Amino acid sequence: MKHKHDGSIKKNQLIVEGCASGKVLVCGEGLSFWGGVDPDTGLIIDTHHPNHGDSVSGKCLLMPTSRGSCSGSGVLLQLALNKRAPAMIIFNEPEQVLTLGSIVCDRIFGVPIPIICLSQQNYHTVAREKLVELRDRKLALAGQTINLDLISKAQLVLSENDHAYLKGDHGNVAKAAMETICVMAAVENASSLINVDKGHIDGCILAHDANLIFAEKMAQLGAQVIIPTTINAISVDRENWQDSGLDKDFGKRASRLADAYVQMGVKPTFTCAPYLLTDKPQLGENIGWSESNAVIFANTVLGARTQKHPDYLDLFIAMTGRAPAVGMYSTLGRKARVKIEVAIPQKWTSDDEVLWPLIGWLAGKLSPDAVPLITGLESLSPTIDDLKSLCAAFGTTSGAPMLHILGQTPESSSQNCEQHPIHLINHENLKDAWLELNRGLEKIDLVAVGSPHASIEEIRKISALFAGRRRHIQTRMKITAGRHTIQRAEAEGITKKLEDAGVQLMPDLCWCSIIEPIFPPEAKGLMTNSGKYAHYAHGLSNRHSRLGSLRDCVDAAISGLAAHKLPAWLVP
Repeated sequence: MKHKHDGSIKKNQLIVEGCASGKVLVCGEGLSFWGGVDPDTGLIIDTHHPNHGDSVSGKCLLMPTSRGSCSGSGVLLQLALNKRAPAMIIFNEPEQVLTLGSIVCDRIFGVPIPIICLSQQNYHTVAREKLVELRDRKLALAGQTINLDLISKAQLVLSENDHAYLKGDHGNVAKAAMETICVMAAVENASSLINVDKGHIDGCILAHDANLIFAEKMAQLGAQVIIPTTINAISVDRENWQDSGLDKDFGKRASRLADAYVQMGVKPTFTCAPYLLTDKPQLGENIGWSESNAVIFANTVLGARTQKHPDYLDLFIAMTGRAPAVGMYSTLGRKARVKIEVAIPQKWTSDDEVLWPLIGWLAGKLSPDAVPLITGLESLSPTIDDLKSLCAAFGTTSGAPMLHILGQTPESSSQNCEQHPIHLINHENLKDAWLELNRGLEKIDLVAVGSPHASIEEIRKISALFAGRRRHIQTRMKITAGRHTIQRAEAEGITKKLEDAGVQLMPDLCWCSIIEPIFPPEAKGLMTNSGKYAHYAHGLSNRHSRLGSLRDCVDAAISGLAAHKLPAWLVP
């Protein structure tokens, strides 16, 4: 069910110009290009998506909006550089991630991929076509032509310093950054820009060559961030990758990618959980973050304010300290427009944290493009890690940058959803979600924890659960965490205990960026505590995963098995 809100497209707009034609491919659900589309072939690899197996290459791709990861912009650039991109993309709701990717393709690399936003009526008209052509700002269909209006920035009121950027007073590369921000402001129907205090960069994983090409090009042009800016997890343990068995060329290129951003003034934090750092954003603070789980957590749990900025736009914002004043930056944009009532199974106990990613994953499906208010959890006491897990799983199935949880998150009490759609999450829904995210094998070869990065509390709990025991000889367990967290674990003596248990702590990397041989090539059975990784695992590693609590993960690491049976609290 689609929920129309203030940002609905009411006219037919051409965002990125070009001439193109292609067969129509309709995606009824939004698609995350990162983790959902192979960046080299254009095939849809998200096994949970109805269009799994289709190719976007050369197509006139229609979908309401995108969803999921901020990194889709980089995937689109890679497809464009490989000549495997869609011929054009048509939305019927405001969209930022692929739109930004197309703008970068056009303005930085001269490879335009037309982006169009159509009214609801015309969108459905095009969806019934087999072939569409774009020429001279017109969409030619079999029986009619749709005229398109080039998007206008006329309504955008800029500051004196914004104009100075646009005139090139701060250099040509900063000028290009501000020009792109202004186009994105027009896309989002913003009337002005806003100051942001902190940045977080996401396009630093070597998932494809495009991220390296972009970062080194920007560094060579002299780009520099002007606000405190952290950086996401990367594709290697920056200090020790040479000992990991990684291909040397890959390791060097991944290191160059990280180094390019550090050269531009970004702090080498290398974590996908920047909200676990000591200088995390405060309630009401305007920030310019990318990375879907980080954005959702910052908005939802911290009460900071940020759009889910696409990869590459995050750098432009950090270079200027300015972002479009729209969406999550306003109280109105943060209002819940869907209500989701959760009925917690009576037999559930708080030591089974798998409940939280299941709720997040289901809530995202029920609210794919609108901020929801989740009720029914008021009597529970979720930890920061529970909320982290919920937010990350929510981001795999929804494009919304935040959610509210009544009684648990700082802005939830001010939400009124009396006039908005109401959905239910019940015992049966939770069971179905568990089964969907537990397609993997019973024999477990690899236990993967830390997507998003594990906290010190999670690492302490894992150490306590091992209680002097050791992993199965044929089962590996690896935990990814930020450098700051691993330093604390070392200081507390936990690292040594985990090493004695056969568990490996890995800095800088995250499971969304790990490749073979760090992901053991022989491993077939995969276990995780992350709803996000369980969702993306097959597309990233060609293995289905099992999903469970930290206790389940430790038990699987010790026994080498995860029985294919529902948790006791989900058994009718």
